[in-house]
Amino acid sequence: MIYQVLADLVVLLHLSFILFAALGGLLALRWRGVMWLHVPAVAWAAFAELSGRLCPLTPLENRLRRAAGEAGYEGDFIAHYIIPVIYPAGLTQTIQIALGVILIVGNAIVYAVVFRRRGQGGRAVGR
Repeated sequence: MIYQVLADLVVLLHLSFILFAALGGLLALRWRGVMWLHVPAVAWAAFAELSGRLCPLTPLENRLRRAAGEAGYEGDFIAHYIIPVIYPAGLTQTIQIALGVILIVGNAIVYAVVFRRRGQGGRAVGR
């Protein structure tokens, strides 16, 4: 039972990381200090997507699931949990690259706003 709980916690951590990498730049609109955590998260997420590498959390979750007597799964976290929700077909390399590009471009737009505000002498709220 403890392994199942730990595996579920890893899934929550993994999903939280993905959401932070995808949307954490919006937090930087309010708190610029978030950038110091967010930029490395985006860099890792983009690298993992563009290179097709597995996040270390995926094999960890699989090991915990097997230790709990459950079956692990093939592929990565996004292919197993996210893509089935968004797309009816499986994850392809083209989709994975598109996700990485969307991640980079979306965050570049948000940071352009952050730095434009900063350059105009405006202060980020909550700083």
